[in-house]
Amino acid sequence: MKLYAPWERVFQKVSTPFENFLHSQTSSGIILMATTILALIVANSIFSEAYYHFFHTKIVFNVGSWELSHTLHHWINDGLMAIFFFLVGLEIKREVLVGELSNIKVAILPILAAIGGMIAPALIYTAINHSTSGSGGWGIPMATDIAFAISALVLLGNRVSPPLVTFLVALAIVDDLGAVLVIAFFYTNEIQMVPLALAGVSFLVMLSFNRFGIHSILPYFIVGIGMWFFMLESGVHATIAGVVAALSIPSRPKCTPVDFTIHTKNLLDEYDNYPVATDHTIHEKQKAILLNIQDRIDSVNSPATRLEHALHLPVSLLIIPIFALANAGINIDFSQLGSIIMQNVSLGVMAGLVFGKVIGIAGVSFLAIKLGIAKLPTNSTMSQIFGVSILGGIGFTMSIFVADLAFIDNEELILQAKTGILCASLFCGIFGYIWLRYIAKKG
Repeated sequence: MKLYAPWERVFQKVSTPFENFLHSQTSSGIILMATTILALIVANSIFSEAYYHFFHTKIVFNVGSWELSHTLHHWINDGLMAIFFFLVGLEIKREVLVGELSNIKVAILPILAAIGGMIAPALIYTAINHSTSGSGGWGIPMATDIAFAISALVLLGNRVSPPLVTFLVALAIVDDLGAVLVIAFFYTNEIQMVPLALAGVSFLVMLSFNRFGIHSILPYFIVGIGMWFFMLESGVHATIAGVVAALSIPSRPKCTPVDFTIHTKNLLDEYDNYPVATDHTIHEKQKAILLNIQDRIDSVNSPATRLEHALHLPVSLLIIPIFALANAGINIDFSQLGSIIMQNVSLGVMAGLVFGKVIGIAGVSFLAIKLGIAKLPTNSTMSQIFGVSILGGIGFTMSIFVADLAFIDNEELILQAKTGILCASLFCGIFGYIWLRYIAKKG
């Protein structure tokens, strides 16, 4: 509880789902940091060979002559991460329907800032890597790691206003959407049309479930698994299936709050009509009433809300740390570290994350506010927006993911990209925290 106490005081008026979102992201950031350090230690120890061998172990599924064979590393990046992207899709959908992105007057600043924060890093990277073998990595510095960024803000307590945190969350959600689109359109292998068409049919089936009012999660899960497999076979990155599947999940509850209140009161009155047994056991009819109430509690929450709530902890505490453990373990030859950092790919990633994010987020925010297109978040200053833009340079999870796609099978360029990501993320995390704690003027 002590970890969240400062935020609970600050966010007294914030809705419970948003507060839970912040808590899960904080936990994810802390565990992600520990897992990253562990991966780096193991990859640079006597166990490094066993580490790489373990994550490159082949896992095969076959039925008759049909076979699906990938390494453990591949299953994590294409399989487990599809669940992460599914959660991202649910978060994007919630923000657009009822969250900060549902009000265009409030959403315009983080939307514009996120777009600037994606374009500027990509341009800077491209300028450094134009006409080189690393030119395809322009998407690497575009992403912001929301878990790490929010963890840095949590350490600041009430030094930053709730609207400023909301600004960062909305920005990161739009950033995630941009990353998903970049992966779908620019980091896709040769497309196989038949599996892609079958994935499309699967999506239409899930939409029909939604249209016909099916609120049970099981049918969506079964068809969603099929869509993920077809997407994997199509050449489009399989994790995109997670985002697409999230769009089909019903966001409206089966039971309205008014109906829930009326029926629950009636059920409770019926429950109280039964006499209390001497041993305090409840009547069989009362058990049935309690189960009915439980069903109604589930029905007043939409499937999308239930899934988002159920997935936050598993994704934050299990899936993302496993991804970090499998991807952050780079073997660093410290005698060669200086030359690796000076390679074009490393320089492009670092310059994109450190300078591009600041230019894109803070620069676009400043222009939008000066032109009257948007307003500063309440009780915030441009100095604090600048600090948040520095934290936006923490690219970790999504940047590493894109690096593996951009330089598939090119270990040298992947090493350079990941080195740049780690160095830039570490710098932005520390400098962003120092700026917001000691330098930025409070609103």
